[in-house]
Amino acid sequence: MSFSKGPCECTLCMTAAGNDSWFSERYKPSVEPLLSRKNSAITDDVYRWWQSLQHERNPANYTVVVKQLLKLFPDNKRYIRPRLDRCRTCAVVGNSGNLLGSHYGRLIDLHDFVLRMNRAPTKGFEEDVGAKTTHRIIYPESAMDMENSTHLVLAPFKTLDLQWLISAFTTKNITRTYTGVRASIQADKSKVMVLSPVFIKYVYESWLQKHGRYPSTGFLTLVFALHVCDEVNVYGFGADRNGKWHHYFEKMVVNYNHTPHGGNYEYETVVQLSKKNKIQMFKGF
Repeated sequence: MSFSKGPCECTLCMTAAGNDSWFSERYKPSVEPLLSRKNSAITDDVYRWWQSLQHERNPANYTVVVKQLLKLFPDNKRYIRPRLDRCRTCAVVGNSGNLLGSHYGRLIDLHDFVLRMNRAPTKGFEEDVGAKTTHRIIYPESAMDMENSTHLVLAPFKTLDLQWLISAFTTKNITRTYTGVRASIQADKSKVMVLSPVFIKYVYESWLQKHGRYPSTGFLTLVFALHVCDEVNVYGFGADRNGKWHHYFEKMVVNYNHTPHGGNYEYETVVQLSKKNKIQMFKGF
């Protein structure tokens, strides 16, 4: 007989009760991460904030676009909250160069969910980053083809992003946002999901305390995991052993201070989650 140590069957449940005011002030389990018929209507203040993120000019009618979206991608895939008889383990795999030489691949692939972001490759890096991908969080400008076993999770930052997703599976006529984008992508339509603008605003205000202009894809992925997983393990976040910030698949050093995201604050928040035993960080060294 096994005994749960919290509100799930994991040894360390991320949502375990406690008197940690820092975590409880930020984590709002009532906020639904995924856009659905039930929560598709958004308030004017959420819309104005979300629509201002990438300064889209003359956006289409949000309500009409979302109605089209939810006809094409039925919202029948929902993630239930933690429960006593479940332990859903999730690996959030970032793109840091600290993954190189880590040999984390097999460990990562043991998780129920393996979440990756943007175009981060696995081929040729399997020993360090694993081969399994159950969810890939993208935006139009970072889109790539998916395997049939992978959920495409769109992080939309403007109405045009929602239109692009519709177009990519139908007319294929949208080829440009603020830059060129792919007209279509290979993905299982039944596994397509969209993050809610309400969720994105919640991450920005509650978790990032309004640092930066809006959350990075990596940080959105992490908070998404906090909402759908019981145990969250994080790989490939932060600098490498030499203090350099770069992607494991690129040699170019990245300056996170010159992005729309509060890079330093995001990383400090991830470290704080680790210190409070809400996640476990694997740095590769």
